Amino acid sequence: MPGQAAPRVLVFSTNAISDPGIDLAGSSHLHYSPGVVVISLPCTSGIKPGWILYALQRGFDGVFIAADGEECGFLPDCAARSAKIAGDAQALMAKAGIDGRRLKMAAICSVCAEPFARHVREFTASLGSL
Repeated sequence: MPGQAAPRVLVFSTNAISDPGIDLAGSSHLHYSPGVVVISLPCTSGIKPGWILYALQRGFDGVFIAADGEECGFLPDCAARSAKIAGDAQALMAKAGIDGRRLKMAAICSVCAEPFARHVREFTASLGSL
């Protein structure tokens, strides 16, 4: 979109699983929005739904959770917990009048550079139309 700033996206990533994939996307010079900001955590299940709402209320256009999926080394039910966190965040967003499409979650592994870049490109494009 010429003349418009890139949508700002906060990415919650995990130290051992998704961070290496995101780093690989950068070192491979894969193109995605310059409006992406990454915060690393030990485990996806540590994200608080209120953090997502807070980010959206403070100017981020979207939040992307680069989830551990089934590869989490901390909790065997991390994927289920992460899905609940995303659902709880969407409930908070609905109460605040924020479109649920401003939150996206996908499993990103340590070698998922291209999938990460693709997810973020598609997400930022969709945010531009909201």
